[in-house]
Amino acid sequence: MADPYQILGVARGAADADIKKAYRKLAKELHPDRNKDNPKAAERFSQVTNAYDLLSDKDKRARFDRGEIDGDGNPAAPFGYGGQRPGAAGAQRGGFEFGGDSAEMGDIFEGLFGGRSGAGGGGFTSGFGRRPPAKGATINYTLQVPFVDAATLSPQRVTLGDGKTIDLKLPAGVETGTQMKLTGKGEPGPGGAGDALVTIEVQPHRYFTRDGDDVRVDLPISLKEAVLGGSVRAPTVDKPVMLTIPKGTTSGKTLRLKGKGFHKKAGGRGDQLVTLMIDIPAEDAALAAFADAWEASGNPRASMGV
Repeated sequence: MADPYQILGVARGAADADIKKAYRKLAKELHPDRNKDNPKAAERFSQVTNAYDLLSDKDKRARFDRGEIDGDGNPAAPFGYGGQRPGAAGAQRGGFEFGGDSAEMGDIFEGLFGGRSGAGGGGFTSGFGRRPPAKGATINYTLQVPFVDAATLSPQRVTLGDGKTIDLKLPAGVETGTQMKLTGKGEPGPGGAGDALVTIEVQPHRYFTRDGDDVRVDLPISLKEAVLGGSVRAPTVDKPVMLTIPKGTTSGKTLRLKGKGFHKKAGGRGDQLVTLMIDIPAEDAALAAFADAWEASGNPRASMGV
């Protein structure tokens, strides 16, 4: 093999950056993908690659400069044979010899030809770094999900760009901003269809609100129900249930319904928190007469110092 410095066209004392720059230029010009009908270019490409392989390895370059090895990385004649020294050069790959800093080689070819080998450190991909056919573009959808459907994980029917519909299963812990990928439901392309990305927007409810995995609701009750207690129907995200109101309930008292909230990512469900609110009618003559005759005992604001 000729002098690797001459093959790359650099001076013997050239800096590493200059060697790499020269190699990138020659490799781009001589790459087999660009010279399919020129076998000489392929041979020259192999020589350029081997030269860079040697000069990019600091140890090999120093030994070559001292005359200990030749341009092929083999021991010089005084060591007794002209064949390849075991371990002196890298493994043969596809007719080209690679050694030295394989990660650096991979970086160069990734920059030049857009690919790296799937075998770990670097080198060529199959087909000398040729990219696989590109998949189609990703299509983005926004899906508005009713509050109750999000809490109960009710399936959602989605109409795709091609007019087809699919039933989408919501994940536990779904919330506004949750994204779901539909593989192969994007734009068609030479390498297959791309994906669809669905972003969830949970719609507000007219009386339910979300608190983490819990659901909150303010439940109006009558003065009679608050004073005497009893059972009342209360809405939940699943279906209405009977709720027991304790005697002497005041506005703001919160009752907990276990397992009536959102489905949790880790399993199980949150709760529903029902805050009781005493509803006083504005025009009720009997209630007004009762209140006027009633002598309340104590000061409900005493704890506030007023």
